[in-house]
Amino acid sequence: MPPHPPSAPPARLPPGAIGHNRGIVRPNFAFIPPEGVLKSRLPAWQGTVARFLAAPALGAGFAQFMLEIEPGGGSAQAICVAPQHFFYAIEGTVEIGIGSSDPVPLAAGGFAYVPPDTRFTLRNRTPAAARVLALKKRYEVAEALPPPDPITGQHQSMPMTNHTGLEGRGFKHLLPFGDMRFDFEMNMMFFEPGVYFPAVETHIMEHGLFMLEGQGLYFLSETWHEIWAEDFIWMGAFCPQQFYPTGAGQSAYLLYKNVNRDVAL
Repeated sequence: MPPHPPSAPPARLPPGAIGHNRGIVRPNFAFIPPEGVLKSRLPAWQGTVARFLAAPALGAGFAQFMLEIEPGGGSAQAICVAPQHFFYAIEGTVEIGIGSSDPVPLAAGGFAYVPPDTRFTLRNRTPAAARVLALKKRYEVAEALPPPDPITGQHQSMPMTNHTGLEGRGFKHLLPFGDMRFDFEMNMMFFEPGVYFPAVETHIMEHGLFMLEGQGLYFLSETWHEIWAEDFIWMGAFCPQQFYPTGAGQSAYLLYKNVNRDVAL
């Protein structure tokens, strides 16, 4: 009786056939889509989920995270820590109190800056869930300058500027532009279809970018990535970068960058 032929090796599934994610993490950048970002629960917050998008463990000099706040949820009590904070309301309405000031509402598009070592509360007193994009960073003291004052506002009331002169692209500076007391900026950037950065940028500022609306292609280091609303990008210092919108309508994102301080040697 002839011997049985050797059995064929089991078929191998191609990469990504089971666990596929658009996310990618490299030493000088990270592209993080919302799918796959797990929940964290924090002692200082009740009825709230935090989804961390950037942190020092990634290589960032700041932490950025999405707060998902249930009705009646928010800070369990007044929070006072060393880092400064920035909040931007994505969905729903929350109420923020800073220092001894009375709480004020932040509807979608609302923002708040909390100086270092300043008490704050953030609560959802509405019957609907809310989402707030948060950032915290240790303040870099500037000689002979005091820390900034608290700020609250709505991006809808902020002026649109275009200091580059490029038609179809606009900026909104949510924090006072050029104020040396601040060690970071939070800007909104708007692009009409087909309007893009004229050059690949390579500079010392690191970024935290949250896509608010639209879609496009983002060049990071050596590769292009398709970016949609709700995607997040961390870009380390000197990471080559460029954005090219591809959607039929306006594209916009919220951009953090560290500024106004000398390099540490």
